[in-house]
Amino acid sequence: MSTNSFLVLALVVVAAALVLRRLRPAWYWLTFGVVLAMGRVVVRYASVMDACGLTVPPSRLRLALARMANRPAPDSRCPRIVRMRPTRTGLVLRLKLRPGQDAFDFAASTDRLRHSFSMHGIASREIKSGVIELRMTGYDVLKRVQMPAKAEREGLRIPVALREDGEVHYRDYQEVPHSLNLGATKSGKSVFQRHLVKELAPLHVALVGIDCKEGVELFPLARRFSALADNPDDAAGLLEALVKRMADTYQVIRREQRISADTPDAEITADIWGLPEHLRPVPVVLLVDEVAELALLSNAAEKKRRERIITALVRLVQLGRAAGIYVEICGQRFGAELGDGITMLRAQLTGRVSHRVNDEASAKMAFADISPDAVLATTQIPVERPGMAVAGDSTGGWVRIRTPHTSMRQAVTACNTHAHRTPVLEGLEPFRPVLPGLDAFDVPAPVTEPAPA
Repeated sequence: MSTNSFLVLALVVVAAALVLRRLRPAWYWLTFGVVLAMGRVVVRYASVMDACGLTVPPSRLRLALARMANRPAPDSRCPRIVRMRPTRTGLVLRLKLRPGQDAFDFAASTDRLRHSFSMHGIASREIKSGVIELRMTGYDVLKRVQMPAKAEREGLRIPVALREDGEVHYRDYQEVPHSLNLGATKSGKSVFQRHLVKELAPLHVALVGIDCKEGVELFPLARRFSALADNPDDAAGLLEALVKRMADTYQVIRREQRISADTPDAEITADIWGLPEHLRPVPVVLLVDEVAELALLSNAAEKKRRERIITALVRLVQLGRAAGIYVEICGQRFGAELGDGITMLRAQLTGRVSHRVNDEASAKMAFADISPDAVLATTQIPVERPGMAVAGDSTGGWVRIRTPHTSMRQAVTACNTHAHRTPVLEGLEPFRPVLPGLDAFDVPAPVTEPAPA
């Protein structure tokens, strides 16, 4: 190959790389970026660790041997690279710490490491004692969210968003039974809820909804919902029916325990998941679209209704997990100004997701009792990124996520496709949505629950 041909080929490759980097960052990373990033890490590793103060001085033994051999003092030692693995969004670097090093030092230095290795972001976490993992992202994965083609789905664990480190963010109802979803208008809160319904539609689960905005958000998805309420009066009745269902479920569990000295430990249960499959009630996911509409009041009659609603909600989030009832509460604000019982209700919501909010006080409603850093991250969500949110839980951990855009048509199609999975819940038949304009043969036969023995 002549020199001119080689130069032309090199220019074409460089131009293709620049175009891909701008228009298709994921393709650029998989073709060019991952090789360049691994080269930077290998070449710069020792100097970067030294510049960031992530090295340890030589041991006394090495210093003594150097003096005995009349040699210069050995250099400081870096953490040892155990493994470097490329991913579809970045690199995963696993390091073995030297004696005297702390995982917190690496977590505090992630911003300096990001600049030094020319990566978009770096997150540090401790794998086990003496081993940490640096998860690096090569590009802004939240700019154009692309969920992996294959995501784990097991039981009631569903993928809901993409995290800033390139990993999938899951919602596991058995691990985190109740959650709060905050966000201002046009922040992506409704899209997050829509995506939840789309992922839950294929599962063996009953969906129950309360949408006091005249049903504009949830009633288009009605074919997959076992019960719906579009006003506070119906919501009060629906919540009390769920409380009654919860009590009946506990009676089934008690009847099946039959605890005696010869009963195996594996057959003793305190929730529905230990029941025989033919007796296990269908788990229920309750979605409340705008909680403020349930808590506001203007006269004495509405005050009594509000007390019924809040009391039922508090009982469901306190006791509903073992009965297989899981609660998702959405709202623009969720503070004490909504009245008595709101703080108690919020304290029972382990999962927290906050989209863009209009003031710091709203962010504190979600994360003030969890992590001040999460409050700051929530107030920094840009307006031009709807769907971006901060997700946390009661352990204090939090992460930035962004939900893939899910249109109403996509959610409706998923609900219509899996309408045959919609169970009829005993005691909630009066709240089953009416579907006008559909012929009888267009409505799939409902799934009925197994009758308790």
